[in-house]
Amino acid sequence: MSLGFDRNSIVWSLVLITLTISAAFALDMAQVTVGPATFQVEVAKTANERAQGLMFRRELPPDQGMLFVQPPGPAVFWMKNTYLSLDLLYFDTEGRLMQIVSEAPPCKTPDCPIYPSDTAKIRYILEINAGESARRGIRVGDRLQLGSEPRP
Repeated sequence: MSLGFDRNSIVWSLVLITLTISAAFALDMAQVTVGPATFQVEVAKTANERAQGLMFRRELPPDQGMLFVQPPGPAVFWMKNTYLSLDLLYFDTEGRLMQIVSEAPPCKTPDCPIYPSDTAKIRYILEINAGESARRGIRVGDRLQLGSEPRP
């Protein structure tokens, strides 16, 4: 007896449902430029998004990253549950790069080191693959430019 569904229809329906659910939980995307380098970034704006960050990610393409947007103030990052080595770029309220933490390693112990900002007026933090800052010629003093606004 047939209910009018074939196996392919069911599989495609499940794929579409999964893509719809994934899109609902995806972070906003934007293009940013820092000095000579451009990245496609996920934008972490809420406290929960910032807390999750790039935890549990196994890979990050070289032209991608995550941009954290926080109320102006000090920033403190750690690498707990992060499997990738990252460069952490700290920007002030005007988008000027104030500090680069190069090649922060993943943390594999219960007591992870922290990476605080040197200044108390940080608004944006960009995480990119370890070594990308040096490879792309990014320097302290470069400006962060948002190439496209995050989608609603």
